[in-house]
Amino acid sequence: MLARVHSAAILGVDAYPVQVEVDVSFGDKAMTIVGLPDVAVRESVQRVEAAVRNSGFEFPGRERITVNLAPADVRKEGPAFDLPIALGIIIATGQAAADDTLEEVALVGELSLDGRLRPIFGALPMALGSRQAGRRALIVPPANGAEAAVVDDFEIFTAETLYDCVKLLESDLCDEPVRVSEEQIDLDAPPYEADMADVKGQEHVKRALEIAAAGGHNCLMVGPPGSGKTMLARRMPSILPPMTLDEALEVTKLYSVKGLMRPGDALIRTRPFRHPHHTVSTAGLIGGGSFPAPGEVSLAHHGVLFLDELPEFPRAALEVMRQPLEDGDVTIARAQTTLTFPAHFQLIAAMNPCPCGFHTDPQRECTCGPANIQRYLKQISGPLLDRIDIHIEVPRLTSEEVLQKQQGEPSARIRERVLAARQRQRARFEGTPFHNNAAMTTRALREFCPLTSEVEGLLKTAIEQLALSARAFDRIVKLSRTIADLEGADEIGVAHAAEASQYRSLDRRLWG
Repeated sequence: MLARVHSAAILGVDAYPVQVEVDVSFGDKAMTIVGLPDVAVRESVQRVEAAVRNSGFEFPGRERITVNLAPADVRKEGPAFDLPIALGIIIATGQAAADDTLEEVALVGELSLDGRLRPIFGALPMALGSRQAGRRALIVPPANGAEAAVVDDFEIFTAETLYDCVKLLESDLCDEPVRVSEEQIDLDAPPYEADMADVKGQEHVKRALEIAAAGGHNCLMVGPPGSGKTMLARRMPSILPPMTLDEALEVTKLYSVKGLMRPGDALIRTRPFRHPHHTVSTAGLIGGGSFPAPGEVSLAHHGVLFLDELPEFPRAALEVMRQPLEDGDVTIARAQTTLTFPAHFQLIAAMNPCPCGFHTDPQRECTCGPANIQRYLKQISGPLLDRIDIHIEVPRLTSEEVLQKQQGEPSARIRERVLAARQRQRARFEGTPFHNNAAMTTRALREFCPLTSEVEGLLKTAIEQLALSARAFDRIVKLSRTIADLEGADEIGVAHAAEASQYRSLDRRLWG
């Protein structure tokens, strides 16, 4: 007898429908899975047999079982096919009714040997893919219910065990579908533990980070050890605007596919903050593998990618970041497939000015020679530096700043100014693909950032004195526009351009 059960599989960060066909026929006892299964799918033979028996059903003892995962030309990965395969065997052997409900429902879930359903990766994209394929509902393990239930106009049901799943289908899905509470999807006040009020001193660095947050700009902090670079970077998400629902769904899809969702969570509500170690591989940073998976730049989508000790990262890994910094996505080509992952992130980088860290410190003597300093700095190429809008020096705190008891300005107050600037940008870019100043193209700069003769004169002097490239000039104009937005100004003024130019002078002083 033949049974057909609908399921879903992940390709990149999206899901596509899979039809699980189960045929039970006379012949030597064997169970074969075809349709390009990976090792985890092939191993489901043992899991499914034990789960079916331990759930009170009979497993065919003398028949041949053939399982086909269609489409057969796309590789299938992971244990999420355990549940549809087991259900197909139960239906094909006449132990459950195969009515019209089965045609409207998709199922995913890993089975334990006693028939319980374990959580899977990618429940959210599977729910989105199943809805797009025309299914009415999706049955998932209980731990994935809230995550999948975020999808609108689509029903999500959970089952504790294989037996519960069979009874749910036989009752025509009479149970109440999973609902998410307003608190689970509230994006207006995301919980951040770190706050800018904790940071002592460094007011000029906080100002630079506020500008970066307001316009979506990248930032490089240079200073001696212990000056607070990491502390400042960790608080960057707390001053960024709350995510929109579309942004939260995109981020949640990425974390769901990578298995980084906490059980019971419906959405990733806070801006991502990724902090990879400098020993990370190129594939770990950008994404890749035989069957490409998202890397750190994609996991930082709509959030912050913090690279501490920037010159210690492999040169090759830093150079491949140039494309996602410009385009906002990563395309990974392999012989079998080509996948594109989103990677619209803000790069916040930190580094010492030299190997020992005290080249610019007035209180500690640098032990590095000029050659060692230049070798260290040249780990970061000019083209990569040009793609970082803000370069800011983070000096050592004075004794008065260390001992001060008054807290700094809280993140909530800074975020209010950032939100006001972002709203101005949203109104300016309505009807365009741009969402912040940093995303503007050269043509858009001419349209949205007209310069007065006084500003042009100041920027001409900056170009000549700092030997700026055309890309660096464009980024100064974008910074100027953001500074004007923070002040509520309609036009870029001389003061705005002068402040923006200062954020491109440090790299000329250190790198030449």
